[in-house]
Amino acid sequence: MTTKSKKTKSAGRFGARYGKTVKDKFVKVESKQRMKQTCPFCKKVGVKRISKGVWKCHRCDKKFASNTYFLD
Repeated sequence: MTTKSKKTKSAGRFGARYGKTVKDKFVKVESKQRMKQTCPFCKKVGVKRISKGVWKCHRCDKKFASNTYFLD
């Protein structure tokens, strides 16, 4: 099984499939969705994605639905 390298980041799990451009776009979206986002209620950084479109703020303890991959 292949391992991810520093160059391919999280898209390294796909190996030689799908092409460089697609994998670069995927890494950009995935790295942004895994970061903590700003909460629309308390305006502090602390929101993490639980599942598709479901977010939870660990500061004000609110759970809400919004955009799929990252908050704007």
